[in-house]
Amino acid sequence: MKFIFLTLLIISGITYSRSDRYEVVGPADKVFAVAGEDVILPCSVKPNISVVDMKVRWSRLDLKDFLVHLYEDHDDRNTEQIQSYRGRTKLNHQELQRGDASLELSSVQVSDEGRYKCFIQSKSWTDDATVDVSVEAVGRPPVITVDGFDHSERLHLQCESEGWNPEPDLEWLDSEGVRLSSETAEMQRNTDGFSMKHTITVQHRDDKIHCRVKLRHHMLETLIITSSKSFNPWRTSIILSSVAVVLIVIAGILLAAFVRKTREHDELQNENERKKRERDQLQIETNREQQERDKLLEKKDRIQQEYNSLLQDENQKIKQGEFFF
Repeated sequence: MKFIFLTLLIISGITYSRSDRYEVVGPADKVFAVAGEDVILPCSVKPNISVVDMKVRWSRLDLKDFLVHLYEDHDDRNTEQIQSYRGRTKLNHQELQRGDASLELSSVQVSDEGRYKCFIQSKSWTDDATVDVSVEAVGRPPVITVDGFDHSERLHLQCESEGWNPEPDLEWLDSEGVRLSSETAEMQRNTDGFSMKHTITVQHRDDKIHCRVKLRHHMLETLIITSSKSFNPWRTSIILSSVAVVLIVIAGILLAAFVRKTREHDELQNENERKKRERDQLQIETNREQQERDKLLEKKDRIQQEYNSLLQDENQKIKQGEFFF
């Protein structure tokens, strides 16, 4: 029993010694990256020892541990790497000699945001560390469009912006900087980040309306002038547009009626021509049959004449024979 207990203590001491000697360490805090720029994901072995002869595997824990970068047998082996990371990952082989297995990720994308695992394996031990990455993306400047104009001289505005990460704040402001409430607000997220669409209705007395998008220390803003002087052109434009739409619809109806009438006329004309061809063909056949009947009658008359002539000759010969007798 003493021998077994002593063996367990020795094994425990060896395990503790190795764990204390070889440890994979990542950053204590989340790594912040900016879309379009490069970022370093820290990972190293403590105390510093060379990992040149070891296996270094970076993967995405939040994507079923898919491969991000693999170093093995003194070379990078990324044949099974996630397609979106192709050509964007790099390990500094010189730093591997100092135990630094940090991953350099270039041209950061919003889709790179997530949890990564740095796994290092030698012939005698393995360990790993996690790295959380947050990607900040400044989207496109907001775009204000006129969505409508009612009879009360109220202007319906819409503001859109996309490509932000994380989710930003979109707000309307009047000319005095007072915040206005959006009537509707839509928010969507895809691989490129967040996109927003907010609407608002303003009165003619609000001469300037701002649409502002804010994300931490970033801010983009667009201004539209909605004074009374600018309302008339909008109203005239909308009226003219409505009239133009009505005229286009009427023209389309007339064109469709003309095309249908022309098609019906062409079909009727083709039908008449077909019937005329049939009548002409029937007349030709009738004439041909009449000609054949006429030829038969002529032949019959000729045969009858020949027969009558022969009959007369025979009668003449008979009369002459009786005379000589």
